[in-house]
Amino acid sequence: MKKFVFGIAVLSLMFAASCKKEKNTSTPVSTEDTAGYVLSTDIAANRTLKAGKTYTLTNLVYVKSGATLTIESGVTIKVSKGKIAIVVARGAKIMAEGTAAAPIVLTSAEAAPAPGDWGGIVLLGKATTNASFNGAAGTGEIEGGINNAAGDGLYGGTDDNDNSGKLKYVRIEYGGYPFQPDKEVNSLTMGGVGRGTEIDYVQCSYGGDDAFEWFGGTVNAKHLIAYKGLDDDFDTDNGFRGTIQFAIAIRDKDKADVSGSNGFESDNDASGTTTTPITAPVFSNITIIGPKQDAGTTIATNFKRGAHIRRNSRCSIFNSVIMGYPTGILIDGSKSGTNLVNNDMELKGIVLAGDTKATDTVGTITTTLGVLGTFLTADASWNNSVKDNTSDAGIVAAYGAGAAFDPSITAGSMLASGYVASGKLSGATTVAYRGAVGVGDTWWKGWTKF
Repeated sequence: MKKFVFGIAVLSLMFAASCKKEKNTSTPVSTEDTAGYVLSTDIAANRTLKAGKTYTLTNLVYVKSGATLTIESGVTIKVSKGKIAIVVARGAKIMAEGTAAAPIVLTSAEAAPAPGDWGGIVLLGKATTNASFNGAAGTGEIEGGINNAAGDGLYGGTDDNDNSGKLKYVRIEYGGYPFQPDKEVNSLTMGGVGRGTEIDYVQCSYGGDDAFEWFGGTVNAKHLIAYKGLDDDFDTDNGFRGTIQFAIAIRDKDKADVSGSNGFESDNDASGTTTTPITAPVFSNITIIGPKQDAGTTIATNFKRGAHIRRNSRCSIFNSVIMGYPTGILIDGSKSGTNLVNNDMELKGIVLAGDTKATDTVGTITTTLGVLGTFLTADASWNNSVKDNTSDAGIVAAYGAGAAFDPSITAGSMLASGYVASGKLSGATTVAYRGAVGVGDTWWKGWTKF
């Protein structure tokens, strides 16, 4: 009897142990855990980076056509130094949606990070462009030498409503790597990106080249911040025709690029041809804070203009303030000058404050355009004005450092009213104020870092 009872007890223990072992082996194992939170190979199938985790980007990674890279809120990606970027190819998507409280941050992994440590995000789509590649009109090869045998660095197509995904509440820091001489990748490079893509609340900081550059495409964007980059803040080329509203640019007075640093730079193409579609972006409610706070401020000699419009561009700027540059607005070349005279581009509702020279022209049709400053202020309904000092704009703390920075406007600011509406602003949100930030507005707080 004792042997029988003992046998039953042994069997019971063995059964219990067996059940326990089975329970352990059925527990799922996170693929992200086994991957060590590293991005090192191309993404050919859908992949999700999980909320709140920190990842390391160690290679030039392509998100291949048909795949979606999803980045959840609060993700930090630390990027190794070198020829490294995330390239979202045509037909692929990136769904990077942070929140104001938990933004997505892509930054240098260096202990002492510096501008140009890595290559930023390259977003490529199938919208129309005036570029050409190997004789194929409408297709371009993105700058920087990142194209490969599969064509993952090509952009452009025929679908202006193309959707490359979403970037929302995202910070890109220390990007802009010089992959090739004079052909750097920017903090955020966009080629042929269509208007089905959402870009909203994106800050590019300490870039080694441009903060934002668009090569063709039709994507619209809001709430952009270019912070202390090296070259241009907002660069448009190759037939870009989107609308950008509510954007801020802030410069470091001691850092400018040898190519000449500007707030806006806009070309139709590198040769200023009439190839269509013509570059014709619309910018509204932009605050361009140049390097020169006042007459006593010494700045890097390579700072040039708040807006450099050239090479047959039709770049329109509305309801904005451009302050603290050696030249406020430069219209460069007879084609761009003619575009302005013919109302193919419009410059309205602009305050030029504290620029050493408010306006200038190079090679324009002076018999038609005359003096640019006179042309821009002749029609009172355009509501353009020139002020001697940056402080005249009435911005709370345009030159405040760190937490003291405040781009909002005072209640008595001249920017608090005077919004100019136009047919070219059909896609913009109507507000009362000019510049990027209204009285007491806080969209630039919380998710940003200054």
